[in-house]
Amino acid sequence: MARLNEIGWEEFSKLDLEAKRPYLEREEGDGMPYHTLFAQQFDRRLLERLCALANRIRFINKSKEGALYLKNILAGRRAMLYFSQPSSRTFLSHQNACQILGLNTCSVRDAATSSEAKGESKTDTVRTFSSYVDLIIMRCPEKGLAEQMAWELSNSERPIPILNAGSGKDQHPTQALLDIYTLLRSFETKGGIDGRTVAFCGDLMRGRTVRSLSYLLTNFSDVKQIFVAPKELQVPDDVIAILESKGVRYEVHDDLREAVKASDAVYMTRIQDEWDASKGESAKIDTSRFKFGAEELALLGPDAIIMHPLPRRDEIATCCDHDPRAMYWRQMRNGMWIRAALIASVFGFEKSVMGCGY
Repeated sequence: MARLNEIGWEEFSKLDLEAKRPYLEREEGDGMPYHTLFAQQFDRRLLERLCALANRIRFINKSKEGALYLKNILAGRRAMLYFSQPSSRTFLSHQNACQILGLNTCSVRDAATSSEAKGESKTDTVRTFSSYVDLIIMRCPEKGLAEQMAWELSNSERPIPILNAGSGKDQHPTQALLDIYTLLRSFETKGGIDGRTVAFCGDLMRGRTVRSLSYLLTNFSDVKQIFVAPKELQVPDDVIAILESKGVRYEVHDDLREAVKASDAVYMTRIQDEWDASKGESAKIDTSRFKFGAEELALLGPDAIIMHPLPRRDEIATCCDHDPRAMYWRQMRNGMWIRAALIASVFGFEKSVMGCGY
């Protein structure tokens, strides 16, 4: 379990994210998280370990014997997927990651179908889930809820791990893990991530995937980040503050084509109008210059890649889908493997998987 029972909630909640990290690690002292709540829990060493474990799991799973070995790792344990925010890819990716390792799963995908509709607090809801399962994977619209629930469970009789599958507009750590995994696999024979330029385009103000990935990229050497968006949706100041504190090179502008020509990876995002204060607010913003199509594809370098956390609307034209530089479908599948690696490591099976004979 984690060390969250050593600190009060008020004291813990006031710490910055990097200072919170030791309280969320496994007691075994290997640096791996017990609760996975935000991107700041992962340094380069942990990222490379997780990606190596994901590679090993996907290799083992290629054979029937290997797949059966993996299914016995967590056989007899259970996971709850508590998704009170709409999702398809993130839900299915975590569900299949659990199934690869033999975890039985149950789910609540709408709070209206749970006792929350009767007035039950989220704390009581999560405590109830913890009575039945060994892991809670939660996605919610409330900022910081996963963090608070992790503290609550760590101070209960059932201190099971919580995995944040997206919270509010602030964090989506496992999406950032699969994004890093995709970048590492895309450039593994071409010099790696160090020294690359990554462009983010779209709704950067409200895109939690951008926030989390931007931070994880600071673990690599000399990676430049370019933020391309309408001024109303441009990257928030707290993300820029982190980059400046770490000496990361960055640009902020509104010229997608110039960014495409200069980048090794272009990370497109959709307009997140579910966060609109009033219906139709985002539709008033001119986003016509922030879409990736045939002309942008012609400007992209031969070894560069296009990424997208999905779902998409019209920000990437379908004519790009069959280009070998389009990584978003592989990116989606990569999520299943890196999440399986994370879950295996949470339960302490990293070494046994890496050392098995399959």
